[in-house]
Amino acid sequence: MAIYAIGDIQGCFEPFQQLLRLIDFNPGKDTLWLTGDLVNRGPQSLDVLRWVFQHQDQVEMVLGNHDLHLLAVSEGFGKLHRDDTIEDILNAADGKVLLDWLRCQPMMLEGQGYAMVHAGLLPEWTISKALRLAEEVEFGLSGTRYREFLGRLYGNKPTRWTDDLKGVDRLRLIVNVMTRMRFLTRDGELDLSYKGELEGAPANLVPWFEAPGRRHGGTPIICGHWSALGVHLDEDILAIDSGCLWGGNLSALRLNDRQLFSLPCPAYREIALAAGR
Repeated sequence: MAIYAIGDIQGCFEPFQQLLRLIDFNPGKDTLWLTGDLVNRGPQSLDVLRWVFQHQDQVEMVLGNHDLHLLAVSEGFGKLHRDDTIEDILNAADGKVLLDWLRCQPMMLEGQGYAMVHAGLLPEWTISKALRLAEEVEFGLSGTRYREFLGRLYGNKPTRWTDDLKGVDRLRLIVNVMTRMRFLTRDGELDLSYKGELEGAPANLVPWFEAPGRRHGGTPIICGHWSALGVHLDEDILAIDSGCLWGGNLSALRLNDRQLFSLPCPAYREIALAAGR
């Protein structure tokens, strides 16, 4: 049995299918780990969501920021952006079934000697603590008051973790860390303003996986989210969003031996140009 972790698909269904052929994915014995952001910006978000739903017994996934955006918009919160491509899901006959399933997916996973989260973890969180915090969000999303949760999801504050945070501030910060984070300030505050490459980062920022005092070291963390970073593989950080949506690659990492498979996505370069990338 092989386990393949695949970076952000974001509605790029055809490259996703091509990548599955490239790795010779066998749904009878292999498993996919998906880093989140199944949907949005690419042209076939509904097809991706339907495929993953239909193959859920062979898939482990975590929620990304675009998945949460879809859930919020579907309940009348937030607004559609010019480059969103989620209306086909909102209008689909099976849309509610897919959305109800999606909001019950985890924020974080651990297994096979790895942990997986869409964006990253704060340095002061151990893996076990992060899993407990993820469960708090999962309870809010899957419970009877999920609309109240989604209605208060948007926002960039608070920016600093303390164990005594409560209510929506606590849940929002957990969500922002796990689904939106790239950088922290050098004194440990969440910074969501800069989204570019490492080389161009302001001097006061450090990538989350290089923050000092990380308490989750020792368990390799699989993540996506940061297409400008690209594939970044070291001993305990396996970042695999290689920017298919922007004309880069869609990447799969076989966890059994850490072999990387990458499929070029040149057809999506026009999307990148239209977005000014």
